[in-house]
Amino acid sequence: MSGSAAAGPDGRLRCPWALSTEDYVAYHDEEWGRPVHGDDALFERLSLEAFQSGLSWITILRRRPGFRAAFADFKIAAVATFTDDDRARLLADPGIIRNRAKVDATLANARLLAEWSPGELDELIWSHAPDRATRPVPRTLADVPAVTEESTALSKALKKRGLRFVGPTTAYALMQACGLVDDHLEDCTARRR
Repeated sequence: MSGSAAAGPDGRLRCPWALSTEDYVAYHDEEWGRPVHGDDALFERLSLEAFQSGLSWITILRRRPGFRAAFADFKIAAVATFTDDDRARLLADPGIIRNRAKVDATLANARLLAEWSPGELDELIWSHAPDRATRPVPRTLADVPAVTEESTALSKALKKRGLRFVGPTTAYALMQACGLVDDHLEDCTARRR
């Protein structure tokens, strides 16, 4: 792949990473880069991006139904009440990634976020969205960064508030997935115009 937008099976140009599986095509076309709001929805994305760290996104995407079932649809108030028995259940659940540090971070983050005011997570995350007018439109995958000043600032803000597993790369992946930035390539049909 050249890194430029490429034609999918339907002839539409897409970001080349989206063409390797049908799951990716659907995720790329219908979700990635679209604005996501709401504390629970953002908690889910933040948690899944943390679980993805060191793995391919397709692994997480294919297990997302299992994650949702295991983590009470990522409802912050529900996950915040999980007990040691729930933790043990999660660490034995083959439908998710059974990484102790990531499970513990998700539970700790939920407990912390349950103390925040409604909308506070949404406001904090979206306050780090860069001005679209100042961002160059990526032409190839080489033009898409892994970390930006904004993702570094978001990571620091989340860590300062006590959240875990929120490094700058994870923060940037969250920004991409939740539409804070539009990293669909210039010729991609999914790019917001």
